[in-house]
Amino acid sequence: MELSCKSEYAILALIEMATHHHSGEPMQIRQIAAQQNIPDRYLEQLLATLRRGGILKSQRGSRGGYFLAREPRKISIFDILECLEGLEAIAGEENVKSQTLDGSVIEEIWQEARQAANAVLKKYSLEDLCEKRDARKHLDVMYYI
Repeated sequence: MELSCKSEYAILALIEMATHHHSGEPMQIRQIAAQQNIPDRYLEQLLATLRRGGILKSQRGSRGGYFLAREPRKISIFDILECLEGLEAIAGEENVKSQTLDGSVIEEIWQEARQAANAVLKKYSLEDLCEKRDARKHLDVMYYI
């Protein structure tokens, strides 16, 4: 299982939005893009997909932009990947059955690995990622003092 560039950019953008969630103000694409070093046009497409998937809401107008549709603690990494990549990308091709005994053993182990990966992705929320980032920032500051 590998994290696509699309998913990585989306998660980075959502972390940025989770950081500013308490303000209640929508964030503009150029703000997020500048903070996370993501191309504006690409980010615009990603945020539109996340909006259609119910992860984000948008607000039109001069003070418009995007904001999280739910609290950061209620948005799992699994939710984000499912929205962007589709369930098939996360679950894999489960309906492919092996025709040999050896192949079926490999298939069972691979299925178990997918289930374990999905459990980890469901366990972590945007809030968890923000907390991990903040803890590392704190450690970096302490290290240099």
